[in-house]
Amino acid sequence: MRNRPRPIWHASACATGADYVIQVEGLSKTYRVAEKQPGLAGTLRHFVQRRTRDVTAVQDVSFAIEPGEMVGFLGANGAGKTTTLKMLCGLIHPSAGEVQVAGFSPQRRQAEFLRRITLVMGQKQQLLWDLPPMDSLRVNAAVYGIPDGVARRRISELADLLELGEELTRPVRKLSLGQRMKAELLAALLHEPEVLFLDEPTLGLDVNAQARVRTFLADYNRRTGATVLLTSHYMADITALCPRVLLIHQGRLFHDGPLDSLAEQLAPEREVRLELESPVEPDALAGLGRLEQIEGCEVRLLVPRDQLTAVVAQLLERFPVRDLDVTDPPIEELIGGLFRQGRV
Repeated sequence: MRNRPRPIWHASACATGADYVIQVEGLSKTYRVAEKQPGLAGTLRHFVQRRTRDVTAVQDVSFAIEPGEMVGFLGANGAGKTTTLKMLCGLIHPSAGEVQVAGFSPQRRQAEFLRRITLVMGQKQQLLWDLPPMDSLRVNAAVYGIPDGVARRRISELADLLELGEELTRPVRKLSLGQRMKAELLAALLHEPEVLFLDEPTLGLDVNAQARVRTFLADYNRRTGATVLLTSHYMADITALCPRVLLIHQGRLFHDGPLDSLAEQLAPEREVRLELESPVEPDALAGLGRLEQIEGCEVRLLVPRDQLTAVVAQLLERFPVRDLDVTDPPIEELIGGLFRQGRV
């Protein structure tokens, strides 16, 4: 089910809203910002006659997410990702459109709604800087009305999954960035939310810490069936966790579908790297794909997907091949090209 495209939700779908955890229709957000020229003269003019302009952060965004999905939300800086997440959490009121999350209207910020969601932002923290994470966790448990015994069990289980031990009893300021991020995740998941909004959860972490956080999130999704909407600038996060992606550019959603099919659509060719026993002339490779590079015995070709089998067979037959590798172009390059174009 997760690998097929998801339909855009429309108002007529309200009767079947139980099929979706997150439903967004025509979501928009416009800010009114003041314009001020630099210098003293600009400040005086701004004081006497203030000028403003409207800035559209999100415009007419629609999508729907089913229970248990892990969906990647991608876009360049300033594309509207964080603004959208904040509207889904009720932190920002939309200028237009309709939103439902877990059957609730987020902007009403009802207590039951807040028990069902969590928001983790890699550049923000909820743990108290001078106290150990355990103290903040006890406060969170009290806020959510979690009994002491249940809270201790959940903390122990999550700490084991996140490989946290004595770090929970040391002041937050003495923890490494990776340890703090894992403690932040523990705090955010203590009340067992059904919906996770994750905004750059691996921001600034080293490669090993990123891998551990990804493994934890995948395991948490499998165990609990939680729905996850994830933004990240690390494509490894998206490719490891999210079969489906939403792409946003300048506030507009311009793609919603499986990541695999997107890569196939953007990259109709596959990359073939060869290591030959002896150098060959470029003319010898004519008709065997598009020659991208030839350096001594190293050759790199781009071959149409539907011709790949035949071309590889010819290469092996015509040349003394030491090594051959077939790969897809890096997904980062494909997505980067999309953002530059603003369309699929």
